[in-house]
Amino acid sequence: MTEQEQISVFDMFKIGIGPSSSHTLGPWRAAKLFLESLEKEGVFDFVTGVNVQLFGSLAKTGKGHGTDIAIELGLCNYDPVTFDINQIAPEINSIAEKKKLNLFSKKIIDFDPAQDLLFNFSKSLPYHPNAMTLTATLSNGKSFEETYYSVGGGFVVKDGEVPGQSNRRVILKYPANTSAELMKHCETEQLSVSQIVLENEDSWRKESDVRSGVLKIWKVMTECIYRGCHASGELPGGLKVTRRAAELNKKLIGDHSYSSFEEWVKRIRSGGNNFKYILDWVTCFALAVNEENASFGRVVTAPTNGAAGVIPAVLMYYYLFMSPNVSAEKENTPLLEDELVRFLLTASEIGSIFKKGATISAAMGGCQAEIGVSSAMAAGALTERMGGSPQQSMMAAEIAMEHHLGLTCDPIRGLVQIPCIERNTMGAMKALTAAQLALNRDPSNAKVSLDDVVKTMWHTALDMNHKFKETAEGGLATAVPISLSEC
Repeated sequence: MTEQEQISVFDMFKIGIGPSSSHTLGPWRAAKLFLESLEKEGVFDFVTGVNVQLFGSLAKTGKGHGTDIAIELGLCNYDPVTFDINQIAPEINSIAEKKKLNLFSKKIIDFDPAQDLLFNFSKSLPYHPNAMTLTATLSNGKSFEETYYSVGGGFVVKDGEVPGQSNRRVILKYPANTSAELMKHCETEQLSVSQIVLENEDSWRKESDVRSGVLKIWKVMTECIYRGCHASGELPGGLKVTRRAAELNKKLIGDHSYSSFEEWVKRIRSGGNNFKYILDWVTCFALAVNEENASFGRVVTAPTNGAAGVIPAVLMYYYLFMSPNVSAEKENTPLLEDELVRFLLTASEIGSIFKKGATISAAMGGCQAEIGVSSAMAAGALTERMGGSPQQSMMAAEIAMEHHLGLTCDPIRGLVQIPCIERNTMGAMKALTAAQLALNRDPSNAKVSLDDVVKTMWHTALDMNHKFKETAEGGLATAVPISLSEC
């Protein structure tokens, strides 16, 4: 069994900081891995300076995605899961002004971002468009160098290593690289997809730890939604994009303040089940997450930051309007918490199938690899929660991706704002539609399997022009004038 087959729910859903899993979280993690290598090789004490080179897509859209910021914070050994997002600007400004960096939070070295962190626009490395080389200068005149690839969703591969090599420590009970293999396990064991995933997670950790960990992911998602629905103003980056989630939130429930997330969602539920009302909320949730993401807020890769709003929006739809286990007296009953956990377990397995058989990196596959995959994950998970069979869940995932095939990644000015934020609302809506289509159809009559669409997505990615793969060199990124000041 290969390393690539061992993907946990906590690999697919990572807590981090926006705006991009491949351009922010991945480089941040790569910088921390470089620090670990320096210590492991016994050369950390001899480091006098560090130089960073970014290649390909990391260079071309790195500024808009905060790649330089992420690497500097990573070299300081800050944790993207816990680092105070309010301290990002002060820390980065301090490094720029003093031209000093606290390497590993242990050693002050000279570091001038303008000279020591270089964007190599003219060169790409062969393994993956998101490449970075970190070089440490040593006091003995020698140097220590490593190259990393940020392959999407916050996953990082060191040059020369097998993808996922760090996970080579378990044997899964029900390994599956494809949906066909997954369905065989479900049929043989008479288990749902989420039950299969829960059994596999037992190879890494206790079930109680899995559940508490997944609920923590859900909590970060809800905190992000809540913040985004109550934050106004413009997004950073110069496009002057105005936040819309807070305005829509106010339009739907009025200009009221609520003491907690729980009080807020009770107010939302009290608005009823009108079709337009529900759709407006799904839109609002997706906007909220990705406006937070664009503002260097704390989000969950789902499976990426650029697509972080789809799954939370669809899960909130289920949580607020569809779950049979909502209690009027208490928000999070054990039965409801179990549903939330199972939704995310199923979604993670669908995401892992795409990662194994294709890609979840927009720099490799365009936006079909991000919004398309997240929509498929949400559709399959929602279908299972709505009583669908494992086969119907796979059908829903296939339908959702089928109608994202060929979607390009063309962010204006390299910012995860236009068209990225609105695309999350579209992905969420397609997930809802795909689930309904699958729930009302016999999966044995399906003409296209999920595995078929995964292969098609990968072949489409290979055929797609590099201009449409997160380079800001094509599509809307060039059709809209660079002098754009209002959006």
